[in-house]
Amino acid sequence: MPTARETLLEAAHTAVGTQPWAGVRMVDVATAAGVSRQTLYNEFGTKEGLGAALVNRLVEGFVEGAVRAAAEGGRGGADPAASCAAAAAWMLRTARDEPIVRAALTGCWGTPMPLPPESVSAAVRPGEPGTLAATLCERMIDGLSQNGSSGKLGLACEAGVRIALSFVVAPSAGRRDEEAVGQIREVVRALLAQPR
Repeated sequence: MPTARETLLEAAHTAVGTQPWAGVRMVDVATAAGVSRQTLYNEFGTKEGLGAALVNRLVEGFVEGAVRAAAEGGRGGADPAASCAAAAAWMLRTARDEPIVRAALTGCWGTPMPLPPESVSAAVRPGEPGTLAATLCERMIDGLSQNGSSGKLGLACEAGVRIALSFVVAPSAGRRDEEAVGQIREVVRALLAQPR
């Protein structure tokens, strides 16, 4: 059974999906979650605290999903290009489907979403998408290197994540995600084939 905190975050996520963050009322979030307003304030303190927790939850879930996709897609690190391509596919799909993740990746926070205050993890503050990309690379490398992956994995992760981020920021007209992921896979393979 989900905790009150999880239920409240889910209710806030639903609310921000239907209206701008400025229009989300704490009383409505509490009612949707089936808890009292006092419980909501006890959990998060303020609306800004709720927004920060929501952003952190979604971005952390995004990073965990990308790391998992990288491990599964590259057979535990045996194929760094496939790992990066799988993480890129996750990144593109999630950024398209989740506006808060897209905002964290691009640094383009607007009124429809909670603008993360100082209490949000440094990796997701506005204007710091490079920090989020670096966090993603570090976690991918940590997850894959435990399985005996290539020494060039850092280069592959950095290139794959940065290219995927460019597709998030400036999507190609008419290009499907699969084409972008294929391009990322080929660039990473070419980089890995170069002598150090």
